[in-house]
Amino acid sequence: MNPLALALNKQLEEECSSALDLLSRLGKELYFPKGILTQSAEAKTKAHKFNATIGIATENGEPMYLPCIHEKLSAFKPSDLYGYAPPAGKPELRNLWREKMLRENPSLTGKYFGTPIVTSALTHGLSIVADLFVDEGDQVIMADMMWGNYNLTFGVRRGGVIRKHTTFTESGAYHIEAFRQVLQSVAREKGKAVVVLNFPNNPSGYTPSVAEGDALLEVLRQEADNGCNIVAVTDDAYFGLFYQDCLKESLFGKLVDLHPRILAVKIDGATKEEFVWGFRVGFITFGGCAATAASNVIQVLENKTLGIIRGTISNCPHPSQTFVIEGLRSSDYETQKQQKFEIMKSRALKTRQVLESGRYDDAWSFYPFNSGYFMCLKLKNVDAESLRLHLLDHYGIGTIAINRTDLRIAFSCIEEEHLPELFDLIYQAAGDLS
Repeated sequence: MNPLALALNKQLEEECSSALDLLSRLGKELYFPKGILTQSAEAKTKAHKFNATIGIATENGEPMYLPCIHEKLSAFKPSDLYGYAPPAGKPELRNLWREKMLRENPSLTGKYFGTPIVTSALTHGLSIVADLFVDEGDQVIMADMMWGNYNLTFGVRRGGVIRKHTTFTESGAYHIEAFRQVLQSVAREKGKAVVVLNFPNNPSGYTPSVAEGDALLEVLRQEADNGCNIVAVTDDAYFGLFYQDCLKESLFGKLVDLHPRILAVKIDGATKEEFVWGFRVGFITFGGCAATAASNVIQVLENKTLGIIRGTISNCPHPSQTFVIEGLRSSDYETQKQQKFEIMKSRALKTRQVLESGRYDDAWSFYPFNSGYFMCLKLKNVDAESLRLHLLDHYGIGTIAINRTDLRIAFSCIEEEHLPELFDLIYQAAGDLS
């Protein structure tokens, strides 16, 4: 093992041994090399005569570029577009996002957590978590209403075992007891668990109530008290899109100091929060472990994260980071974001109004939803995949079949006035098949 990795692991062992125990074999071997990037960073501050380090071409003191490309981007300086961004992301963007996290998550006030590291959107952040903490056979706990890509990220790529718990009770509450039973089982079997908390949930569009959130935290705390080491990952892809009674901040804020055996990791990003899906700008932020050791532990994990980034994509795209900075710094940012939120909220409430009309009760029920982009129908008489294909082939309507009974509808991309027609046509198509 590389001496740099050994030194990082030794630091973890001394500061918070449970954090070392949580690392995968790959996680233990990772480090950020003191190579070209480190030497180039030093040269950037000291090489006042000539800087012959980094592998870019320059012209007239700026990165070289083609005018036919830059003519569409002339509002930005070439240095903010064409050179490599730092492996951890542009410092200004990282600090702006951290300030945003503090504004929007009051429970983080006064607590220690790391500065967000830029990822190539949220899937990249989740894959970093998988690389750091998941070995073959490790158990990854999540709700059974889950984003399908988790299977590839944690299962296929890393050999983790996906352990699902029932999402909802019969009465439509979040199923805390089902979560408890799965976590207890994993804790007894492995002594280690990776827990993914995805709220607003994809595909259901549900965020727990404050009481349900506190109950989830208490389950985690109890199992940590019993000796289980836990990586608690908040997948906050749709953060901020909270329309009705539910948590209005990430559970990360209360996880960071919940228990010395709990390591909190927040995955979020501009992708959906700022409506810039194609920019692929996400973040990974570490918190948790013993308060006295949190600073050093987080620095070690950030170093290992930079090792993953360096060894896979080297660094994240520079232009999209610059564009997000411009948005976050704009005096119109809050007003414009609120306008888009109100559109999304209106679509969600209209969807609920249409579904609660009673017109479709013989064809489906629907799962609780109060946030995010989606909701799910629970079909009574037809197979979801058959209905999906029938809608596509005969009605020109696209939906997502989650399993045999559940059909996901993204109200986020349907204009409010078209929502009644959408559900009328889905009902008609279900009638065709039944």
